[in-house]
Amino acid sequence: MCLLLACCSGGATTAGPPTGPPPSAVVATPPLAAATPVRIRIPALGVDSALIGLGLQADGTLQVPADGSVAGWFTGAPTPGERGPAVVAAHVDWNHAPGVFFHLRDLEPGDEIAIDRTDGGTARFVVLAREQYSKDTFPTERVYGDIDHAGLRLITCGGEFDRAARSYRDNVVVYAGLVGSFPV
Repeated sequence: MCLLLACCSGGATTAGPPTGPPPSAVVATPPLAAATPVRIRIPALGVDSALIGLGLQADGTLQVPADGSVAGWFTGAPTPGERGPAVVAAHVDWNHAPGVFFHLRDLEPGDEIAIDRTDGGTARFVVLAREQYSKDTFPTERVYGDIDHAGLRLITCGGEFDRAARSYRDNVVVYAGLVGSFPV
C-alpha cells in the first residue's frame, strides 16, 4: 500500500523550475473552460483509468484513492485544461499488486497524456519533466503553485519503501502542459 503524503500547504520550496520555461507550444495553447475530468489515458504506459474527486485530509495532505485501481484529481486545483496546475494522483501499488501509476517513473518528456472531460472534450497534454522528491522535502509551491499556462501534475509514491511507516519515502511528480484538445 502506498500512502501519498504530498502536502498542499507547507513543505520545502527550494527546488528550481522543473526544466526551465515550458516549450512554446504549451505556453501558446489557450486554456480550456472548467470541466470535470472523468478519465485519464497515458498511451506510453498503457494507463486507462476513471478519475474520482480527491480533497484534502484533516492534516492538509492530499487525499488518495481508496485503492490502486483508480486515479483521482484534486478538486481544490484547476480542472485539467484550465489555466494553472491540475493535479492527478494514483497509487504506485496496492496490496502487493501494481497500481494505476506503477510505471509513472518511466514517463519521458514528449509522452502524451489525455484527459476526457464532462464537456465532451479531451484535453491533450505533453510531458515536460519527471522529478522524484523526498516526502520530507516535498516542494509544495513548485508542484501546486500558480503557473501561467494550463498544466498537469501527476503524483505517486516512489523511492524506497519504509516498512515501519508502511509508505514510500519519496513522491514521483510528472509535469505536463496542455498542447491541444479535441471532441470525444
